[in-house]
Amino acid sequence: MGNREDLLEGAKRCLYERGYARTTARDIVAASGANLASIGYHYGSKEALLDAALIEAIGELSERWLQWSAADKADLAEVWDRILGEFDAHRPLLIAHVEAWAQVERSPELKERFAKFYADQLARGVESSRAKRPRLDAGTARALSAVTGALADGLIVQWLINPDQLPSGQEIAAGLRALADAIDEE
Repeated sequence: MGNREDLLEGAKRCLYERGYARTTARDIVAASGANLASIGYHYGSKEALLDAALIEAIGELSERWLQWSAADKADLAEVWDRILGEFDAHRPLLIAHVEAWAQVERSPELKERFAKFYADQLARGVESSRAKRPRLDAGTARALSAVTGALADGLIVQWLINPDQLPSGQEIAAGLRALADAIDEE
């Protein structure tokens, strides 16, 4: 790996160890083995490096979750239980993600990165939904992907606030079915 990749991996480690708001440039340098000037050279700023590291790390986690849901025999409740089971293992990263959300109003660059990230995630979800359910039209697949992403983000926030009240995969599946039934009755 070169300095650029070392910095990115070091920044990801810092997100897990120190979080988004508490990571300093010196922390990243210590974790990566690179020098301080290389942050500016390769990324422009510590914030841009942390943003790139956060989006890559969250993207990797999201991709794993998407693969679970796309499996041929994937049961909705089991997939959500599996995703929820990952929250503890990735707690520092999920906290860093929420910390970064709070910065988007003050950082046009971060807002733009998150907008692109969510657009890419949405497109990836549409592709996955249509591969698993070929009869879905593009608009419905987009809606499914958007709602699933919003549900995951909301569950992360609920879990951070009170993990004891987090619904199980079975409860999530039941709630989604009840919601679909209520919509069908309209």
